[in-house]
Amino acid sequence: MSEKNFKSDRILSYFKKEWLVLLIVTVSGLIYNIGLLAGPLFEGKMTGCLIDILNGNKQFADMLTLVLLYILITAAVQSSRYIKRFYVRRFANNVNKRMKEILYVSLVHKSRPQLHEESAGTILTKAILDVDDCVEGMRKFTTEIFDTGVALLAYACMLLFYDWKLALLCMIFPPVSYIMAEKMKFIIQTSGAKYKEQSGALSTATLDIASNAITYRVFGREQQRRDAYEESLTAYEKSAVKANIWNTSLTSVYRVISMAGVIFILYFGGRNVLGTGWSAWSIATFTTFVSCFTKLSVKSSSAAKLFNAVHKAQVSWKRIKPLMRMKNDDGDRKTYYAGELEVSNMGFSYPDGKVIFDGVSFTAAPGEIIGITGPVACGKSTLGKVFLGEYPYRGSIKFSGEEMKGVDSTKNGIVAYLGHDCELFDDTVRNNILMGDDGDVNYYLKMVCLDKEVALMENGVDTLIGSSGVRLSGGQAQRLALARTICHKKPVIILDDPFSALDKDTEKQIFKNLGEMVSDSIVMIISHRLYLFPQMNKVIWLNDGKTELGSHDELIEKCSEYALLYNGQNGGGTGEK
Repeated sequence: MSEKNFKSDRILSYFKKEWLVLLIVTVSGLIYNIGLLAGPLFEGKMTGCLIDILNGNKQFADMLTLVLLYILITAAVQSSRYIKRFYVRRFANNVNKRMKEILYVSLVHKSRPQLHEESAGTILTKAILDVDDCVEGMRKFTTEIFDTGVALLAYACMLLFYDWKLALLCMIFPPVSYIMAEKMKFIIQTSGAKYKEQSGALSTATLDIASNAITYRVFGREQQRRDAYEESLTAYEKSAVKANIWNTSLTSVYRVISMAGVIFILYFGGRNVLGTGWSAWSIATFTTFVSCFTKLSVKSSSAAKLFNAVHKAQVSWKRIKPLMRMKNDDGDRKTYYAGELEVSNMGFSYPDGKVIFDGVSFTAAPGEIIGITGPVACGKSTLGKVFLGEYPYRGSIKFSGEEMKGVDSTKNGIVAYLGHDCELFDDTVRNNILMGDDGDVNYYLKMVCLDKEVALMENGVDTLIGSSGVRLSGGQAQRLALARTICHKKPVIILDDPFSALDKDTEKQIFKNLGEMVSDSIVMIISHRLYLFPQMNKVIWLNDGKTELGSHDELIEKCSEYALLYNGQNGGGTGEK
């Protein structure tokens, strides 16, 4: 099956994709399960041979021949079983890998608001636990088609061959276990869904404790947080126990129901041996029939259990199916080079109707640096994220004459973005900057004034910085993230408060270097520190949903709030310092 025809949100497509592996499973599975009939057949023959030996009608050599033949057939059957199981597991591993790759791509393409709709713990549960459970259901289904379906048919045919009336009578009960398993569908799915929900909640609580441990400790809320975590853990344990009880305890019930037919075999089969029943049986035939029915009953209980496994997998599939629509990374990819940015009457409002900003209009050419500022919570960061395509906007944003609305500006290489969260990886300094590309990492470190500090680290640019850059100071983390952004620069670069943890001298030097390194890009710097704003080509002032645009000098003249804030920070007038 070609990738073009592959439907990632259709379970059947995963089976079709692995057709070659499943073909091997089919051949080996048929050999194994048909070969299982040799067990009851030889057990009956050896029982009969033993009686004949005791009666003097046969010799020990006859029994030895049967035993050796039985061993050879058993070896061939078990070899087929090994091959089948190996390739069933390979099928499951291939599907698991493919599903997680698709899920990864789906999550990468989601915007931050979309990801924040679900907690991190729920996303992790879907990405790991739900995929694993779904694939496990597919594996069991593939296995039981042969281990149960083919074997059941073979055993049933064998029973019908020996005595079709008795076979039909004693096989009344296995279907009852199937019906019961189907009736339990609602309970299995409900308990499974509750378990997955509590698993996600527990993962979220665990991440919260790990991320905010210092905050809880500083404010003396460790006990409250521990109690809340215990509640999440207790709820998880209860849901897990309930789900496991239904999944495991019912197997015994199914087996008891399936085995009920042995009562008829003991009565009517005994009459067959005595010659007063429906057929004339020997002890060997009776032994074969009982053994065959016992194996059929065991397989029947497995079939009933399979229904529960499929129901559990259905719960997981329903949870991850919305994320399993495969994205085409290259279908609409386009390379963008330096160009003009045109913003016309652009605005943004929250769903409740509150206007964050409106009427933003400006043009910018490559090499220009635009400062964006305003009071706290005026929408500065939101304005920057609009250019990422994360928020729907009114008006128009065009780059090189092309409207950006509906375009994934980050995927298409238009916008590079550095937000408040540096999003550093648990890797080396080098890999955090180059991200697998080739380049002179020392050049970028020097441009952000971090080269000397990195040189003093234990392994230089190959020093591991820990998860989220835990081994770095706030200023070092900011500069490392800035170096990465510049290394992978785009035609439009948005920097959200990139210098907040730096001293003024370092900030001035980096700003000077920035102008040299991104002379062919449009740079937007979001900041509340304004002493560098006189050097910027344009300044956008946001406040109370309104915007003012102009050069630094123009805003000093026409916007008293901007002038007050700037003078207050730089000692040029009244204002807070």
